[in-house]
Amino acid sequence: MKIRERGIVIGRLPVGEENCITDVKGVKVGHVTLDIPLGEGEHACTGVTAILPHEKNLFKQKVVGASYVLNGFGKTTGLVQVDELGLIESPIMLTNTFAVPAVTQGTLEHMLEGNPEIGDTTGTINIVVGECNDSRLNSIRKLPIQPKHAVECIKKASSNVSLEGAVGAGKGMICFGYKGGIGSSSRLVKEENSNLTYTLGCIVLSNFGSKDDFQSDNYKVVKQKEITDFLKPADGSIMIVLATDAPLSSRQLKRLAKRCGIGLGRTGSHFSNGSGDIVIAFSTAHKIPHFSSENMETREQLRDDQPIMNSLFQGAAEVTEEAILNSLSQAETTAGRMGNTAYAFPFD
Repeated sequence: MKIRERGIVIGRLPVGEENCITDVKGVKVGHVTLDIPLGEGEHACTGVTAILPHEKNLFKQKVVGASYVLNGFGKTTGLVQVDELGLIESPIMLTNTFAVPAVTQGTLEHMLEGNPEIGDTTGTINIVVGECNDSRLNSIRKLPIQPKHAVECIKKASSNVSLEGAVGAGKGMICFGYKGGIGSSSRLVKEENSNLTYTLGCIVLSNFGSKDDFQSDNYKVVKQKEITDFLKPADGSIMIVLATDAPLSSRQLKRLAKRCGIGLGRTGSHFSNGSGDIVIAFSTAHKIPHFSSENMETREQLRDDQPIMNSLFQGAAEVTEEAILNSLSQAETTAGRMGNTAYAFPFD
């Protein structure tokens, strides 16, 4: 169950209908989960998660995007070009550290199949992939993720309520010594003196922190059961994907992405040395065509000095914090390689 169903409310802004990133209209999420014994104590306990900014051809209709690196101990692909051009033109893929090449290949193959002009009559494509290290539970050296899993994940993506916890890329992840993984949340932000309401959604891949880091007292959780064999993530990291339908520029999205670090810090993270803490943000307000005969393009965007920008900043912090807690609240106890087990957080 989500953290709100346990009576823990984060922040002041109202949540969207499903309290998920898919509350942002058009956004779709898909998961492929591997839970396969490999023999001699080895275990495939991992997966892939895909976030599609909209349901049409992302290469031909790009969205405005940005990224922000809180701590750069990560192995992402595509973020250099995202920051240079301010556009996202592929699904945003999440997986484990050693699966980045396979997921990149599979996503590329999928996009090439739907766009025969890429690399021929037009330019190349920028694939975006993020990762966390799940090697405590997953036999990461066995490379269980294959390109076909990325393709399957994209094709399974849906705008229905996304699964959370130990699913997709979150299958083998650990958060604050407990089972972590995928978590999601959303907020509604209303523009003053108008009927306009914007949606802000977040999905995280949580894999960071020790038991002692978690600020559990802030959330009025009941006394924890005695669990002694905690697992700490191999390299504590988190991937945060932020979506909104507010008309923002790439520069404004980067400012919004920075505020995700506030929500992350509230839970207890201090962006440790070996942590890859990375935010990818996009807006669905505009679709930027790849092919155009026009020399100019015109877009509307919110002004920086309007009160709604502060509300969006607040929302970014709130959805990140709640998405992390949902990753804990939704995860189930999971056994993996060499008998290692990550226990669900004992909320009850």
